[in-house]
Amino acid sequence: MSESRLSNRVALITGASRGIGAAVAERFAAEGAHVILAARTVGGLEEVDDRVRAKGGTATLVPVDLMDFDKIDQLGQSIFERFGRLDILVGNAAMLGDLSPVSHYAPKTWEKVFALNVTANYRLIRSLDRLLRGSDAGRAMFVTSGVARSPVAYFGAYAASKAALEMMVRMYAREVALSPLKVNLLDPGVVRTKMRAHGFPGEDPMIHPAPEEITDRFVELAEPACQVHGEVVSV
Repeated sequence: MSESRLSNRVALITGASRGIGAAVAERFAAEGAHVILAARTVGGLEEVDDRVRAKGGTATLVPVDLMDFDKIDQLGQSIFERFGRLDILVGNAAMLGDLSPVSHYAPKTWEKVFALNVTANYRLIRSLDRLLRGSDAGRAMFVTSGVARSPVAYFGAYAASKAALEMMVRMYAREVALSPLKVNLLDPGVVRTKMRAHGFPGEDPMIHPAPEEITDRFVELAEPACQVHGEVVSV
């Protein structure tokens, strides 16, 4: 372990089987947290778990489709029964959807993007709020994107969903302002992920930082000492 800045904290990370979610999970574990890894891909979760345990960390694997919203309620109950609290929530799981003019977007794809990027995070808040408040220093952060504030053509569903996410999280932050819980949005910028490659297929991915290079800010927002609240924080 390194500085153990998250010693004995319980952290749930969604979209933890690859990319930013996997990198954050491994970093949190290295900082002393017990990480709950949530994602659809069992093989990916097991690979992250192997890396966490190889470095002396601990993890709980939760194979789950976050668009099966009832499973999110079950997840909250399971965390309560096992840990009695949740110290850190990282709402990272997201879907880009198709790159298309808004007028051409397939309704089913649009609805799926909003289901994962917005509604699943609302259901996480609904299910986990009491657990986060049960922590002495609850910390919740949700991964956003610059396109929520600076429109990029053909990113319609993704950009609109991230804008909706930002407003929802900012409202939640105001609603818990008198509690110890700190709630923020985190914009990691351009990172070398599969989602970025899908959106910009002709781009050289090596010009961007790898996910493990941008985890410092996640740790800062997760620490019990953090006093940042209701902000959009950039890496």
